[in-house]
Formats: sequence, structure tokens, C-alpha cells
Amino acid sequence: MDPFQHMNDWKNNLDHFFGGNFWDDFEHMIKPPIPAINMYELDSELIIYVNLPGIKDRKQVNVFVDHNVLELKGSLFPVEQSGKLIKQEIMQGDFSRQIDLPFAVREDRVTAHLKQGLMTIHLYRLVNDRKKKRVIDIEEFED
Repeated sequence: MDPFQHMNDWKNNLDHFFGGNFWDDFEHMIKPPIPAINMYELDSELIIYVNLPGIKDRKQVNVFVDHNVLELKGSLFPVEQSGKLIKQEIMQGDFSRQIDLPFAVREDRVTAHLKQGLMTIHLYRLVNDRKKKRVIDIEEFED
């Protein structure tokens, strides 16, 4: 049983009524982003702490970096179930989250450490962005 099913039904009805994806900007209030993070900015670095309860093996989570987006994918272990589920707040199962970073980062200098369900990701600012102005040769046409 999805604990957010009633909210999703309500969301879909409002999307239908207002047209489009009315609730997209409010998604974080309906269902919290998984996994939870804290992000800290230093002069030219970012340190991101990722809450991954139950994950002990680094092979259970993948970290991807693309310019100024960090992507996390993995699977949280299901809680052992016994009896009838009354309330569910512990997220479990597959997750995928994209996090917009405040600046472009170097893809060749990313470190990630996992200890007791807390991952620490260290990223460095991309100083020499490859988006330099390019000189365009102008050709002259004779009349």
C-alpha cells in the first residue's frame, strides 16, 4: 500500500481540472525527496551529505555527475514486514534523484565515501569551463 496514494489521486484530479502538471512545483511537499541531503558550499567546493539508511555496501548506490547536476540512484532495503501495515513513513525500494548544483563541477575530481548509511560526496568547482568564446572567421563575398 502506497502511503501517498490518496494524495496522488488528489494531485491527478487537480492536474486534470487545471490542465497540465499543476502540482509539479509542490511535489516536494507531497512526497519528500529521497534520499535526503544536506549541501554545503565552500569557496570552490561542495560537500553533500546523503542519508542512505540501511545501505552498507557501496554497490547499492550509484553517483553520477554531469556539469552542474548530481544524480543518485539505488535501492533502499525494505523493512521486514509482519502483520497489517497501518502507517508507512520509512521509504524503501528503488530511488532516483537529480540534484541541481549551484555551479558546474569537475567530473574528474569527485570523491564519495559511505559510512554507516551516510554518504559524503566532495565536488570541486569547474574553473576552466569549456564554454569560451570562439572566434568566427568572416568570409567576404564579392559582388
